[in-house]
Amino acid sequence: MNIVDTLIASGHSTTFVACIRAAGLADVFAVKGPFTIFVPTDQAFKHLPPGVFDALLKDHARLKEILNYHVVPGYHMRRDFKSGEVMTQQGTTLTATASLSGLQVNGAGVTQVDSVATNGIIHSIDAVIVPKERV
Repeated sequence: MNIVDTLIASGHSTTFVACIRAAGLADVFAVKGPFTIFVPTDQAFKHLPPGVFDALLKDHARLKEILNYHVVPGYHMRRDFKSGEVMTQQGTTLTATASLSGLQVNGAGVTQVDSVATNGIIHSIDAVIVPKERV
């Protein structure tokens, strides 16, 4: 299964799937790649301030920018990550913190690792991350 099908089958990424569809990225994540995606769980989206999610769905350019910030080109399993900056598909870096106890990206905890799709790797995270200029 491709990334989109794998996310749908997971059952805990329906909000992220809705976002990639709204941003017009579903075909990209279904066909192109390889990508490594840090996917916020449905619960992670509930932690956004009131109104932010609805505003994102209306602002496709910003939504696309934020979604691409969750994407790292290539196949990267958990064991491949070292602490430091990682270039995203969006064009800016995120900060990975790798330790024996786990992996974090921009402070978001990676809760599930190494879900393999035909065109990439999916890691679930417990928060929505945004590029530094959007903080």
